[in-house]
Amino acid sequence: MPTRAEAEAVLTGPGGQFEIVRDVVDGVAMKVYKDRLPSLRSVFEIGAAHADKEHIVFGDRRITFAEFQRLANAVSAGLVAAGVGPGDRVAVLSANNPEWALTFWATVNLGAICVGLNAWWKADEIAYGLEHSGASVLVADRERADRIAGRTSVPTYVIGETFDELLALPDARLPATPIDEGDPAVIFYTSGTTGRPKGSVSTHRSMLATLQNQVTTSAVNSMAGQSSLSASGQQPVSLLTSPLFHVSGCHASLVVGMLAGIKLVIPEGRFEAGSALELIQRERVTLWATVPTMVWRVVEHPDRHRYDLSSVVTVVYGGSPAAGELQRRAMETFPSIRSTGNAYGLTETGAAATVLAGEEALTHPDSVGRPLPNVDVRALDGELQVKGPIVMAGYWSDPDATAAVMTSDGWFRTGDLGHIDDDGYVYVTDRAKDVVIRGGENVYPAEIEERLAAHPAVAEAAVVGVAHPSLGEEVKAIVRLRPGLQASPEELARWVGETLADFKVPAHWSFTGDLLPRNAAGKLLKDVLRGQARVQLTETL
Repeated sequence: MPTRAEAEAVLTGPGGQFEIVRDVVDGVAMKVYKDRLPSLRSVFEIGAAHADKEHIVFGDRRITFAEFQRLANAVSAGLVAAGVGPGDRVAVLSANNPEWALTFWATVNLGAICVGLNAWWKADEIAYGLEHSGASVLVADRERADRIAGRTSVPTYVIGETFDELLALPDARLPATPIDEGDPAVIFYTSGTTGRPKGSVSTHRSMLATLQNQVTTSAVNSMAGQSSLSASGQQPVSLLTSPLFHVSGCHASLVVGMLAGIKLVIPEGRFEAGSALELIQRERVTLWATVPTMVWRVVEHPDRHRYDLSSVVTVVYGGSPAAGELQRRAMETFPSIRSTGNAYGLTETGAAATVLAGEEALTHPDSVGRPLPNVDVRALDGELQVKGPIVMAGYWSDPDATAAVMTSDGWFRTGDLGHIDDDGYVYVTDRAKDVVIRGGENVYPAEIEERLAAHPAVAEAAVVGVAHPSLGEEVKAIVRLRPGLQASPEELARWVGETLADFKVPAHWSFTGDLLPRNAAGKLLKDVLRGQARVQLTETL
């Protein structure tokens, strides 16, 4: 039985089923699959072969592939009737549900661009995303539609209500609009150090590159005797808990599910470990790809052993500093696991750039694995950089921000610190200096600091991350109040929560009467505030 590395060499080498070659893409030389699909619409067409298999389970709703495709084509026709054409932006603001998935496929099949807005955003953030993206249509659930009421003139279709207007042509056919692999497919927003989110643009090419990486990884696992989907002949069943406005939910689950004939089981409402356990047992889930926080909540649930979890063969999660312990707990909870996995990637890399799976998870538990077949990773001056067709086309309408992270020869600067060992395994030693990663969500301190500074009682504020056993990190604010003025943590939390998503609201507060430490350029010394460095007199002059 070959190792995963040996299997990958066979499958991606010359003449292999997933042969990798070097090509020039948009003027940049990189590794690509020799044979690849031309657009996401081709994936949708392949999905038609799954016909009567169940595709989405959501509460009492069970939707087959055939029914899903019929509905998605109807939504495409409805969007055209609403004036949407190639290149136009269709925004989605909703919790995970079938309508989110339908809108995605209906949009990209038209050659339009799906804008996934963060469902946890508040009104100000939503309004910014709609304006910045230039969305011509918004699809939203009732809760989020109410959140943005009176703040936008974008025509809105409310799920469970006016969304049905998009289904008025039930016999519509798959759109035939020409699509180039370099055309934008989605815009997903990622927080930025400037305090405003940036719209990362994934093209059809980059999303297909991510898809083919997952197909290749599955084939590699199978050849190495570590099948990662389900028992032979059985339909794979995936518990979809990652938000669809994240690359892990959309690129790595929704798109892959269409091609591979996967049944996607979508929980209703907020994630709860008990409900997830019930769904795994009832639907015989075989695959769970999610964030470490959710895995921790399940493996620590006091009643986990009361459920039949024997169907699960694979659990995959994003990078975690406690990867080894999480792997051990996952294998203890799910008795049939054949493969656990860790992965490293960002919104800008369209999900995973590296994957750790199979026996590698046992031999290199602290690593995030080796680069995927069409991906190059390097550590330049300690910073991890990624190159390949999975990398975003740039930030929407923001050439300066794009230039700040993309080199002229195609390397994306992640801002994360790490190294690569002699065998090609990648290790992430520290996240970008300021970013706080809370339960899989990137939180950039700048926008929170700006909001706090706008409070009448606050003279200055700094935001850092503090360790948390299951969330990874929580947000902490260090505040200096203006002389003679008062503000409690509760008041400041409400103040932040009025304009920013709840996950950005600090859970920990510290007040000081001293000036916050800054260097000569006025930059906050975050290492000092974290207690990881000592203030030097010359640094605060």
